[in-house]
Amino acid sequence: MRQETIYISAAANRHPHAASISSASSLVVFGTRNLLALWNIDDDRGIYQTLPGHSAEVTCVDWIEPDHSFASGDQSGSLRVWKKSHHWTHSTQIQAHSSGISALAAFENLIVTGSSDASLKVWFRSTEDEHLILLQSIDMKGRFPLDVKISRLPNSSSAFSACSCHFISSLSLEGHEDWVRSLSFSLLPSPLGDVPLLTLASGSQDGYIRLWVIAHSMASSTSFADDLGGDELIDSFEKKLGNLEDAEEGGKTISNRAHVFSVFDGKDKSVRQYTLTFDALLIGHEPASTDSSLILWSPTSLSTTSSGSFSSLWTNRQRFGDVGGVKAGGFAGGLWAGGGMQVLGWGWNGSWRRWGATSDAELEWIEMGAVGGHQGPVRGVTWDSTGRFLLSTSLDQTTRIHGPWKHNLPEASSTSSIETWHEIARPQIHGYDLISAAFIGSYRFISVADEKVARVFEAPKGFLNTLKGINAEDPTVDTASRASGASLPPLGLSNKASAGDESTSLHEVPTRPPLEPELASLTLWPEVEKIFDHGYELISVASSHSGSLVATACKSTTAEHAAVRLHETTTWRAVGPPLAGHSLTVTRIAFSHDDRYILTVSRDRSWRLFERQGMTVRFAPVAHDKSHARIIWDAAWTHEDHMFATAARDKTVKIWQKNGTTWSVIHAIKLKEGATAVDFLPADSHQRRRLAVGLENGEVIVYASALKTPNSWQTEVHLDSSVANVDQIHRLAWRPKNSAEGVYELAVCSEDRSLRIIRLSVL
Repeated sequence: MRQETIYISAAANRHPHAASISSASSLVVFGTRNLLALWNIDDDRGIYQTLPGHSAEVTCVDWIEPDHSFASGDQSGSLRVWKKSHHWTHSTQIQAHSSGISALAAFENLIVTGSSDASLKVWFRSTEDEHLILLQSIDMKGRFPLDVKISRLPNSSSAFSACSCHFISSLSLEGHEDWVRSLSFSLLPSPLGDVPLLTLASGSQDGYIRLWVIAHSMASSTSFADDLGGDELIDSFEKKLGNLEDAEEGGKTISNRAHVFSVFDGKDKSVRQYTLTFDALLIGHEPASTDSSLILWSPTSLSTTSSGSFSSLWTNRQRFGDVGGVKAGGFAGGLWAGGGMQVLGWGWNGSWRRWGATSDAELEWIEMGAVGGHQGPVRGVTWDSTGRFLLSTSLDQTTRIHGPWKHNLPEASSTSSIETWHEIARPQIHGYDLISAAFIGSYRFISVADEKVARVFEAPKGFLNTLKGINAEDPTVDTASRASGASLPPLGLSNKASAGDESTSLHEVPTRPPLEPELASLTLWPEVEKIFDHGYELISVASSHSGSLVATACKSTTAEHAAVRLHETTTWRAVGPPLAGHSLTVTRIAFSHDDRYILTVSRDRSWRLFERQGMTVRFAPVAHDKSHARIIWDAAWTHEDHMFATAARDKTVKIWQKNGTTWSVIHAIKLKEGATAVDFLPADSHQRRRLAVGLENGEVIVYASALKTPNSWQTEVHLDSSVANVDQIHRLAWRPKNSAEGVYELAVCSEDRSLRIIRLSVL
């Protein structure tokens, strides 16, 4: 089987330095849980690959130019350098710190890392053998480095580093009243037209940005004789450093006094003198950057004052984001792209936003498509019955719908197009962690969260308009009685329907996938029903294939509450007696494709089978077994309904078949890790069926068996962490209808917070 990842939905980590963009290309790399995601902003595919390797959450990423590699650090203190030959690999790995890496800067062959172990380390990267050599370790005296940057000083071969902490250094700059979270260097032309100026920008949780100008004082350079000894040279250099005075006082005092510091330049054996001057105070953000905005600042002038310092006037040219609105968390970080013609930012919820400028003389900024995903573990995925779109649920308290979008190729014929996958709706934004969901037909779904209530949602007109945009319109659907959209009351949990209010719905057929602000506010589905019938928080839900019944189960440590309850979907009344027999939480409920059977598996290591009684809605127990040694996580039916599979933590998947009136094991698949998810494909034209198995370590294995020999299964493809995931698989779901014979698409969701669609083609 040939494997191809056609969609990855993943959120950026909540760290201000967890993303970086290559200046030589449009490639963004960012941390998403323990993975590194690759996103080419010039390509509509979005995230096209993830790189495994880190064992803890990625906190820092920085490109190493110009050799097109990058460095990354994580919460365990591990530092990795990545390089691409035929594919991306980490060429170097080292345990740089005993605690998490909080700051990272790569400059030529130098890498500086800062950690919560209160140290700053300088590494030399040998490009010959790709080793990292520790040059210096700086004790921060219990202080926590939040950011570090490196640059060359003007007219010097010396590297200059700034760290947003106080430590023994050539100069300490005070003025901010809260943590300095971000630093950035930039070389600007001098108004005198000779040596350029180095500008340092510092951003703080106090809501202010301070700009500092570093200039070379030509008259102060002191050359040394060639025969001067090394010790004398160092003594002379340290003497000059000792004469330096502290910088300006703390508080909000703004001083243009020039601060003088000296740096030894080993190239020409001289001590060069520099002046550092406070240049500008930029005021525009709320404290701690919770205003959910990015601000573009630019200078109107750059001049020399009578005292020899430099002065400029900085103005707010453009504000991006939610102007005037305060959103939880705000932006975590931002990047320049496209040679300064694009601005990228990722928010507290992990989603990216992107703006691009027109090429006109008067720049006009418009928002463009970006990428995103769930910020919490993705616990459930389910396709609509026709396979047009996919629903996911997550502990980040949202459900999301993903679908394909066709883009016409401008240079080709009108029939030529490419298809890319995007998030097209966010129907539920909840106040509780969402666990699972099931479609009831194509335009209703029921979801369960970490609460005692199951909730039912119905597609509004806005979503049906979106389906027109992805060429998935259903002419049989009556839209007249549907709500235009939905809104979420500030203190409520239920999405309220809106009638005719264009501000709360997508009222036109879109020509592009929805942007992040639209997903968050205009794609909600109204809640149409609630089910109250359990004593504890819900954990599992399933819908019959006819859409007439739903089954729910809750967390339980007793047989009384481990029962599965059924409701019909017309009046939403409970039907029949609860399906009892388990003693602990039911982890999965599965209807057979003909709705004759209901299969349940549980933490009590058993499965139970209930059969429908005639034409009634009553189900009676007909079989059960407790041959698994550990918790059973999942179960799935073959499409012929005479076999099912159970996946357990005991590292086995068992295939069960009906023999007369009993069900028995006909094959047991032995695995190296616990099995957590299973799903069957229908038999193909060659009379072979396939079974996908998800594991605790994030890997997926696809097995195949001939219909004539159901007791014999062979591995057809093994998807490891380079293609699949790096943490427990929670759910697998084959797309119901495939585009061609021998081409199958598998949705995979994981504890690592990512959702993937993997296309498998039989060779």
